[in-house]
Amino acid sequence: MPNSTDVIRSGSRIAAAGLAAAFLVATMQPSSAGPFNWFKGKEPGQQPQEVAPQGGGSSGGGGLFGGLFNGSRGSSLRTESHDSHKSELPQGDPEVAMIVNPALGSPTLATQNIAATKAAIEKYKGIVAQGGWPTVPAVAMKPGSSGPEIVTLHRRLEIGGDLVGMSIPDQYDAAVVAAVKRFQVRHGLPPTGVIDSKATVEALNVPATVRLAQLEANLKRLKNLAPKATGRYILVNIPAAQVEAVEGGRVAQRHAAVVGKIERPTPELSSRVTDINFNPYWHVPRSIIHKDLVPKGREFATRGQDMLAAYHMEAFDAQGNPLDPRQIDWFGEAVYTYNFRQRPWEENSLGFVKINFPNKDAVYLHDTPLKGLFGKAVRFESSGCVRVHNVDHLVAWILRGNPNWNLASIQGMKHTGQQADVKVTQNIGVYLAYVSAWATPDGQVNFRPDIYNHDVGAYASAY
Repeated sequence: MPNSTDVIRSGSRIAAAGLAAAFLVATMQPSSAGPFNWFKGKEPGQQPQEVAPQGGGSSGGGGLFGGLFNGSRGSSLRTESHDSHKSELPQGDPEVAMIVNPALGSPTLATQNIAATKAAIEKYKGIVAQGGWPTVPAVAMKPGSSGPEIVTLHRRLEIGGDLVGMSIPDQYDAAVVAAVKRFQVRHGLPPTGVIDSKATVEALNVPATVRLAQLEANLKRLKNLAPKATGRYILVNIPAAQVEAVEGGRVAQRHAAVVGKIERPTPELSSRVTDINFNPYWHVPRSIIHKDLVPKGREFATRGQDMLAAYHMEAFDAQGNPLDPRQIDWFGEAVYTYNFRQRPWEENSLGFVKINFPNKDAVYLHDTPLKGLFGKAVRFESSGCVRVHNVDHLVAWILRGNPNWNLASIQGMKHTGQQADVKVTQNIGVYLAYVSAWATPDGQVNFRPDIYNHDVGAYASAY
């Protein structure tokens, strides 16, 4: 049965082209540079894409989170151009064209990772005491390359423990290729084995003091969560933008995810899966009504178009009475008191399935019509809920103890559009956790971007 450990090399290459260009004009100073600083807002000079679908369709990729609301994303967080510090790295950055999930095996919240992370902290204390590692130049490097920048790369990889064995100090040989791949895997980057992207350079140049602080901050989280994570459970690791389905102390499935953007973060929480909704209505959260839906409704109204019809939506007044779209004054204050929902259809923002668990933030896991988002290494795009790649496989794992539900019947629901609510009979925990640094018993020390600046501030969020 296929799973989401596969590397995705398609689906978002065209959309990613402009983002790759943004990587390559950022300053090399880690405190202000890096791919995640660019993704916190629109690229310099970029204009929001407006979509006015006709006849219920959408040319913007589908779904309310896609074509309808793209125009407001990142409006409060803008970046500056750093053209005076252009990198020499090539165009066509592979980091935005594919994703990499680690192999199945030890869970992120395994209790064994506590001791391993403690050992990593002692290792990094030693590195810091010795002065850390050198800054790697922002130049493309590959097999056959030579020169002083290769010497610097050698030293960086040796100090971090990635370069082992014999290697000529100023040559980009097979040992360096293996070391770069090892480093990239530890940082959630595609293991190309070459220095061909800004993200790899940024990760190399986060100081050892920052990495040490990340490990120390995350050790506290592991101590708190790992003992609780037993039996069958789902982990959403927010900084990694990944989902693990765990049972028997092993990862049964690992999925790419799309989590909350900087200004609308996914919350940390612990809960239990209660039920699955197939082909659900999407009830628009109040925050999205204020920030996104009403402004977009006004744009449609200015053009004389019916946004509700275009996106298969319904509106209700505060008493629950259905409203005729012609009754709605999009420019009045009463519109903020209305409730909106989107009917089930192929472009529904929840996709074909929603995974529910009680929580005060009203978040959940769900499908999405915007499949191209899973083809990006940077997947901080949602308004707080979590979109799951290959969610049908995760739902089949959740419903394994329910009669009449298997992968085939679940996929059938996708194609028929039939609505159904299914109670989950097994006890399956859900943890939405913020783990940006951890080690495993084999000695591998993993880092992910501190995207919400929960650990040590803006420095680590560079990557």
